[in-house]
Amino acid sequence: MNETLKRSISGAIYIILLLASILYSSESFFILFGIFLIIAIFEFCNLIQINKTPSIIFGILIYTSVTLFSCYNKITTDTINKIFNTEFDFSINTKQLDLILLVISLVVSIKSVLFLFYDKIQNTSISSKYLYLLGYIILPFIFITKISFGIKDYNPKIIIGLFIIIWTNDTFAFIVGKSIGKNKLFEKISPKKTIEGFIGGIVFSILAGYIISKYYIKASPEFSEKSIMIWISIALIVGIFGTIGDLIESKFKRIAGVKDSGKIMPGHGGILDRLDSVIFVAPIIFLFYQILNYVS
Repeated sequence: MNETLKRSISGAIYIILLLASILYSSESFFILFGIFLIIAIFEFCNLIQINKTPSIIFGILIYTSVTLFSCYNKITTDTINKIFNTEFDFSINTKQLDLILLVISLVVSIKSVLFLFYDKIQNTSISSKYLYLLGYIILPFIFITKISFGIKDYNPKIIIGLFIIIWTNDTFAFIVGKSIGKNKLFEKISPKKTIEGFIGGIVFSILAGYIISKYYIKASPEFSEKSIMIWISIALIVGIFGTIGDLIESKFKRIAGVKDSGKIMPGHGGILDRLDSVIFVAPIIFLFYQILNYVS
């Protein structure tokens, strides 16, 4: 099969599966991203050479327990009480849990940025590898599910909007970079990325954010201007930090001596290759949401 056709088919299947799971229900969305998490852990363990089985079990336990208690806190409590015929309050303070997980993830994000930009900071001890696994892989998947709830209930438009901005950024960074790109962004890690492509990706992401807010989210008139600013801010975050996330994964691959994180998507590579931007961006967007809620 021709490489372009293979890439197109696998890309289309990925997008259809993703959109279908998001739109069908919150449960199907969480299940799909749970499966993506398992594959991502498998791929990441191959890159940094740590034991896969305990890592996958650890990831499943963290993802499942946090998702259940954070997103379905009351439902989980009612179900446990019904099963055991009790009236105990099993609920937990999700705000405190979110804060702890966010701090861990952001600390690892800073560590990842240092790992990217400073060659002298290449701590690859076992403890460091498992810290990357937790804060760079597992927790971002949890924050992706949390973002989908926005301020109140599950809202598929939020996560679809986020993915549209990410795809827009990736697509136009490539198009602009290939068309007029002359100045390399970070040549020793990603030789094809250019400063022009980086700027082009951000500009078109902002345009996408505006269109999403205006015509897809369709906020009420009194909230319209604020909604536009929120989505433009999200576009800026995606354009800047999504690119950094892409570069960090490229560095892990370069050190491992591989082109792709996996082979599950013909023509595209692995799940990490498809989600490297969103997993790095997710904790930052979640932090942005918390700041918005606090200010409002």
